[in-house]
Amino acid sequence: MQATLDHVIRQPATWLLATLAVYRLALAIQRRARFTPWLHPVAVSTAILVTALSILGVDYDTYFSGARMIHFLLGPATVALAIPLFHQMKIIRRHWVRFCTGALLGSGVSIALAMGLAAAFGASETTILSISAKSVTMPIALGLSEELGGLASLTSALVMLTGVAGALMTQAVLGRLRLSGPCTHGFTLGVVAHGIGAARAMQISPRDGAFAGLGMGLAGLLTAVCLPLAFRLAGY
Repeated sequence: MQATLDHVIRQPATWLLATLAVYRLALAIQRRARFTPWLHPVAVSTAILVTALSILGVDYDTYFSGARMIHFLLGPATVALAIPLFHQMKIIRRHWVRFCTGALLGSGVSIALAMGLAAAFGASETTILSISAKSVTMPIALGLSEELGGLASLTSALVMLTGVAGALMTQAVLGRLRLSGPCTHGFTLGVVAHGIGAARAMQISPRDGAFAGLGMGLAGLLTAVCLPLAFRLAGY
C-alpha cells in the first residue's frame, strides 16, 4: 500500500488534477464567503497545496512536473486580456501618457522599495536580483529573473505573494484615498497585483478587468525593457 501511494504521489498527473481540484474548492470557499478578497482562491489553494506537499514530503520539482501545463497557459491567458481591453480604446488613446506614467512609477517604486528593504536586511545578491523581478506578471518575471541571475523558484513565490497582498490591500487603500471608478481601480490592481489583481478586477466588472489587463501589460513591458537596462548602467 505504501509503495502504491508513493508511486501515485510521484506522478505528474496527480498534481495536475490536485491543483485543479483544490482551486475549484478555493473558488467555492470564496463564493460562500461572498467573494471577500481575504479568501482569494490563489492564496487559499496555495496554502492547501503547500500543506499537502509538506505532509507528503513531495518536492517542488515533482509538483511542477504536473503543474507545468497550467504554467504554460499563463501566457495565453495574459494575452486574452486584450479582448476586453479593445473595447476601451477611446479612453486609452485619450489618456495613454497618464497610463504609461502610472505604470512606470508604480513598478519602479515597488521594485526600488523591495530591493532596498532586502538589502537593508542583509539579503544576498541572488536574493535581491530575484526580488527585483517580482513586481510583474509571472511569465515576464521568470524570464527577467533568469536573465538577471536570480532564482526563478524564489521569484515565482514572490510574484504570487505580491499578487495576493496587492489584491487584498489595493481596494482598502483606494477606498481610504476616496479613489473609485473602473479605470483607476482596475489599472491600479493590474500594476500592483498583476495577474491575481486582474483576476480580482474581472470579478468586479469587465471594465475593471480591462484596465487591470492594461496596467499589468504596461508594467510588464516597461519593467522588461527598463530593469535590465538599469542593471547594466549600474554595472551588474
